[in-house]
Amino acid sequence: MPAMSYHRPASVAEAAKLAASDPDARVLAGGQSVLPSMKLGLLAPSAFIDLAGIGELQGIRADGKTLTIGAMTTHASVADSQEVRTKIRALAQLAAGIGDSQVRNRGTIGGSLANSDPAADYPAAVLGLGASIRTNKRAIAADGFFKGLFATDLNPGELITAVEFAIAEKAGYEKFRQPASRFALVGVFVAQVGKAVRVAVTGAAACAFRVKSLEEALTKRFAPEACDGIRVSAATLNSDIHGSAEYRAHLIPVLARRAVQKALG
Repeated sequence: MPAMSYHRPASVAEAAKLAASDPDARVLAGGQSVLPSMKLGLLAPSAFIDLAGIGELQGIRADGKTLTIGAMTTHASVADSQEVRTKIRALAQLAAGIGDSQVRNRGTIGGSLANSDPAADYPAAVLGLGASIRTNKRAIAADGFFKGLFATDLNPGELITAVEFAIAEKAGYEKFRQPASRFALVGVFVAQVGKAVRVAVTGAAACAFRVKSLEEALTKRFAPEACDGIRVSAATLNSDIHGSAEYRAHLIPVLARRAVQKALG
C-alpha cells in the first residue's frame, strides 16, 4: 500500500481547505464505502481527511417545521433519536434498516449522501421529503443533488454539513432488500408534505429518482389502492444478477403501496 497522510481537522473550514488542496485525498465520514473500495483496489488516496472530530457536524435539531441532522450523525443515532421518531418516524425506521449494527454505528448520513451509492437508503428519504442538503458553501435542493452513478452536485472541496428535512404529515419507506448486503434492490419513500406527495426510488437506477405517475395518483387519493395499475418504465433501470430492469419496474408500485400503508399507520 502506498504511503498516505492522515488529517484530523478541528473545523469545517480546515477540512474544506485540506480537501481543496489535494484532489487525491479522500474525506472520511464513517469509512463504510472508502475502505471497501480500497480493498478492491478501486481507490488509492494520497490522504485521509477524517471529519470525526468536528463537533459542528453532529447532532439532531428540530423546530415546528423542520428537522436538521448534522452530516456526521450516524445511522444508529438517527434510528434511536426520539426527536426523529416523533417528527418523521419513517426516517428513523429507514435508518434502523441500514446494513447491520456495525454499519449503523459507523456510517453517517452525510457520507451516504456524498457517496450516492445507487442502492443506498438515505437518497430516497432526502428526495422523497424534498430535503435541503447544506454544505460549507450553499444549500442544495434534493431535486438537484443526485446526478448519476456515484455522482452528485458537490464541487471539489465542498463538504456536506447538514441535511434539513421538512416535517411530513405522512411518510413511509419500504424496501426489497438484497439478503446478503441489506442494500435496497429497490426502495420507495413516499411522503405527503402539505398538499404535495413525493415518491422517491432508490436501488432501481444509477441514482435516486422520483416517479411522477405515482405522485399524481397519490396526490388525488393518498391510499394504497392508488398505486394499483401504475406502470413504471424499465428503460433506464438497472439489470444485474439480483434482478432485471423489468423486475425492478414491477417492484416500484408494489413497494410504494406498502410505503403508503406504513405512512397511514
